[in-house]
Amino acid sequence: MNLRLLALAGVAVCAVALPLAVASAGQVGEESGRVTAPASPAPTSSVPADAKASSPSPLNLGLGLATAARCGPELTSPEGIEAQTCVLTQGEETWARTYYRNTTGGALDSVLSLMGPAGRTVQMRCAVGAEDEPGTCETPRERTRGDLDGYTAVAEFASHAGQGPLLLRSGSNSGASTGG
Repeated sequence: MNLRLLALAGVAVCAVALPLAVASAGQVGEESGRVTAPASPAPTSSVPADAKASSPSPLNLGLGLATAARCGPELTSPEGIEAQTCVLTQGEETWARTYYRNTTGGALDSVLSLMGPAGRTVQMRCAVGAEDEPGTCETPRERTRGDLDGYTAVAEFASHAGQGPLLLRSGSNSGASTGG
C-alpha cells in the first residue's frame, strides 16, 4: 500500500510540477522576458502611386489599376547613351515613356514619339542633362483608341540642339508585354 501511496503522490507532484515548469519556461521564442515573433513583411504594392484609382475597372487587381508595359530592349550606344522605350497602358489611357542614362558628359536632346492607330502621333521633346543619372521622358497620356498592338514608341537622342548625328534610337518593338 505504501508503494501505491507513493505512486499516487508522485503523480500528484508531476501534475503540479508540469504546469509550473511550462509557466516558468515561457512561450516559444521568448528570450530574457521578451517574446520574439517572426516578422511579417509590411504590405507593399508593386503598382506605382500614379497607377492607383478608386473606380472599378476590369484591369483592377485589388491594388489599383494595373499598368501594362510593352518595352523594347535596353540599348547602349558607343557614345554612352543607354535607353529603353515602352508603351504604357492603364485603364483607358496610353502613353510612351523612355528610361535613359547619359554618360556622354554633354547635354543632349531627345524626341519621344508615340505612334497610334490611324496615323496618330504624339511627340515630346526632352532635354537630357549632362549628369550621369538615370532619367525618364514621357508623352502626355491620351485615351486609348483601337487595338493596343497598334501603338509604338520611339525615342531618339542627338547632340544638344540637334546639331549633330543621331546617337541612339530606342523603340518599343519587342512585343513582350508585362503587367505592373
